[in-house]
Amino acid sequence: MTCWQLKRTQVGQYQIAYVDEGTGLPVLFVHGFPLDHSMWQNQIRALADKCRVLAPDLPGFGASSPITAEVMRMEDFADTLAGFLDAVGVNEPIVYCGLSMGGYIAWQFWRRYPSRLRALILCDTRAGADPPEVADQRRVNANRVLNEGPDFFVDMMIPRLFAPAQVAQNSPLVQEMREVMRKTPRQSIAAALRGMAERPDARPWLGEIALPTLVLVGQEDALSTPAEMETIAAAIRGSQFTLIPGAGHLAPLENPQAVNAALGQFLETLAGAGC
Repeated sequence: MTCWQLKRTQVGQYQIAYVDEGTGLPVLFVHGFPLDHSMWQNQIRALADKCRVLAPDLPGFGASSPITAEVMRMEDFADTLAGFLDAVGVNEPIVYCGLSMGGYIAWQFWRRYPSRLRALILCDTRAGADPPEVADQRRVNANRVLNEGPDFFVDMMIPRLFAPAQVAQNSPLVQEMREVMRKTPRQSIAAALRGMAERPDARPWLGEIALPTLVLVGQEDALSTPAEMETIAAAIRGSQFTLIPGAGHLAPLENPQAVNAALGQFLETLAGAGC
């Protein structure tokens, strides 16, 4: 259960709902698809007394304005996040922490706004583009969600997001995230699916990243596998790699103690961070 109040600010055509807790080094938490800021609930609690924690609902998700465009590219999300930082008065470089689609957006944020970054935290994400058959399936699912609603898609996503034990138990976490996904407007799901299908291959960029970087992944993640994440870490010079036991794709929710320990240690290494 959350214990903070959502704030709101206007960024272009979108009203963005967000959590803004604490002071010090700004850490921007960017949620995965098709979720909202609540997937970071344990990190907000753990870090709000050490840093300025910013956890927005991306356009179309949570309590933010719905998406009306047919396609929402990762570049569009990155531009909105830059505008969000302006709107909430963040001028200093941030630590960007993104999971899954939040990681896809991270590559674009790094390319478009490098001076706004102090460090990267990449959770359970991928650098490669979708293979053609995966991109095509995203577009098929987008059309089907528009026609039928999101329930079939949510049922399909749950086993992919969580470790098998969580799914088998139908744990409170599974139930909570299921409801978050079901409440997401069908147009927002469809636009983001199409945007992810169009995203470019970021792997050639990894060797150019010259930021402190933490790469972490759930040991049981079947979507962005530990092997794939370890390859990302190896390509980014000086990055740190952390494997989170007992977790699938939503490691920050499934094993918050291990994730928070890794985040805390990483943030402490940032000189003059105020964390």
